[in-house]
Amino acid sequence: MEKLMKPSEYAKELGISRQAVYAKIKRGILLSKNVEGKLYIVVDNTATKKSTSASKPKTPQVKSEDSNVVKKDYRALLQAKDETIAVLKETVLDLKESNKQISTTLRSEIDLLKEAFHEMRTLYVHQLEHKQARDSDDTIYVHTEEEPVWIGVKKFFKHMQIDKEKQQKKCFKRMKKVYKKGDNRFMNVDGKLKINANENYEDILN
Repeated sequence: MEKLMKPSEYAKELGISRQAVYAKIKRGILLSKNVEGKLYIVVDNTATKKSTSASKPKTPQVKSEDSNVVKKDYRALLQAKDETIAVLKETVLDLKESNKQISTTLRSEIDLLKEAFHEMRTLYVHQLEHKQARDSDDTIYVHTEEEPVWIGVKKFFKHMQIDKEKQQKKCFKRMKKVYKKGDNRFMNVDGKLKINANENYEDILN
């Protein structure tokens, strides 16, 4: 006689996960029925009824059937455990891959922030030096050898707080003019004008 059980009840009875039960259904190990839109496991309840009958004496044949049922359930339990372990291993591998991608992205972002901080610090130092030079009666110019930091025109205008389009066009025109004369504060990279952030540009901005 057949007995219908919910997947959750069947999983609880065998001590396995619901995912393992669904996997066994998909592979055809377990028989299932769809009743009014709900999925049920079909369980053979004949062995259970025979074992609970008081009128019939126990025979070697009944014991053999019970033993086969236990062995079958035991094998199913072991297989379900193996499937659960395999699923968990795949989940761990996916998590490791995700963490690796996140770490790579974070390292790239940190490198970009370091570069931006260095450029901003360089521009700030030069602005401070120029302000102090204007406020002082006796201007002393100190020339130091520094590695050039090449930045784009837009970034230069942003750091120098030149936001008016008219003023930007005027400065850019002067930059192109002095660059054509051989001014080493400027260079051409792939057809774009680059500016050395370590130099003074009062002659361009005023």
